[in-house]
Amino acid sequence: MKKLLLTATLLAAALHAQAQMSPLGAWHSIDDATGKPKAVIRIALNAAGGLSGVVEKALDPKPSTEPNCDKCSDDRKGKPKIGMEIIRGGTKVDGKDVWEDGKILDPENGTNYSLRLTPVDGGKKLEVRGYVGTPMLGRTQTWVRVPQ
Repeated sequence: MKKLLLTATLLAAALHAQAQMSPLGAWHSIDDATGKPKAVIRIALNAAGGLSGVVEKALDPKPSTEPNCDKCSDDRKGKPKIGMEIIRGGTKVDGKDVWEDGKILDPENGTNYSLRLTPVDGGKKLEVRGYVGTPMLGRTQTWVRVPQ
């Protein structure tokens, strides 16, 4: 009985750890200039099985002078940044804890970038790489999982 209980406990812990090695959930995006949390982004699966990341709330103590994405050039033009879907698409790479083939929008400048998401530090952080063309031509931000 003790072996069964130990096995069940270890299996549950392994499944929990594996579930955390995913981009799904709520994340603090980090401001490049201050190093402080800028917004809460919630990443979920969309109906097609890809990723969808929505700005849930702003954390900046000073309200934005541009609450809408006036620099966007697609269907998000002029829409509020809060509630905006900034991540569209992205699927898991076979055999790796990496999600690619999606797009991420920077609502500050209206630019869409190709996307690579990689959970790190046991799923406590998320490396968010936006790039144009090749992943070598871009930048990476590290987001922090919002405690539950």
